[in-house]
Amino acid sequence: MSMPQDVAHRDAFPRTRTGAGDEPCQFISFRIGDEEFAIDIMAVREIKGWTETTILPNQPEYLLGILNLRGLIVPIFDLRCRFGMGLTTATRAHVVIIVSVMDRTVGLLVDAVSDILTVQTSEIRPIPDMERTAGGARFLSGIITRAESMVVVLSLEALFDKSALTVSTQLAA
Repeated sequence: MSMPQDVAHRDAFPRTRTGAGDEPCQFISFRIGDEEFAIDIMAVREIKGWTETTILPNQPEYLLGILNLRGLIVPIFDLRCRFGMGLTTATRAHVVIIVSVMDRTVGLLVDAVSDILTVQTSEIRPIPDMERTAGGARFLSGIITRAESMVVVLSLEALFDKSALTVSTQLAA
């Protein structure tokens, strides 16, 4: 059963939709290739430079391995690969954004962190009407327009939903 577009958009930002009207919210924006993405700043725990990971047997292609972060074992995901844009050849120039999502801590490999965006909830546009279950569209929760560019807001909950990860792993096999 699919959710109406306006309901999906409204529910993507529950902490900003208090009924008090237009409220500010903040995002960390980052680049993957020429594309700009953003995630809720409240999910970000740390930003660090790329370091090698320990590979696990039979891991999905988009999972680069695990990292020991001060005693916490953190899986590192290649967002470029997760979005079907090919594998990232990670270098020291790449960045890992450590996030907390659904009681899990995970790392997101991105090309570079761009900015901290502060926008009003009214500035977050719904994604265009398209098949949300196809490809990476199910991971999107909104779009922020900036001058001549657009920043795609990701839903970490959808991106790291265990059933979505399972489906992605099966499709990749």
